Amino acid sequence: MVTELPQSILFCCDHNAVRSPMAEGIMKKFYGLGTYVQSVGVYNDLEIDGFAISVCDEIQVELSRHKSRSFDEMAALGDDLSSFDVVVALSPASQRRALDLTRFFHMKVEYWPIMDPTGIGETREMKLNAYRQSRDQIIGQFSKLWGIPS
Repeated sequence: MVTELPQSILFCCDHNAVRSPMAEGIMKKFYGLGTYVQSVGVYNDLEIDGFAISVCDEIQVELSRHKSRSFDEMAALGDDLSSFDVVVALSPASQRRALDLTRFFHMKVEYWPIMDPTGIGETREMKLNAYRQSRDQIIGQFSKLWGIPS
């Protein structure tokens, strides 16, 4: 069932280095700037992942300039979690953190079980295929919820 795009959405995962930046970049590419989109991680201890950059380049989504940040850094910079209509957690740890941080706000937290590709595959091509699977899971969720982008 296709629903209306939210006005603002925050994607979160463990490190803001793979799944949530992919979701942020793909959302902006597919649906334009009509929705305010950001991403964060539970931690900010990793740079954007090179395999995530590569598989998003394949669909003309540029991630190389992404700067990872955590929930705590977001708050320190003055980005108020309550300003988002929906928080989409892409990992169990980020879902727990989002639910904890939003318990005083009237907002929706969703969990999308997107595969973590970081430990999968021994060769470069096997690793890229795992990252493509995660990317395509994100695209599938978008298409299911908001329709295939024009």
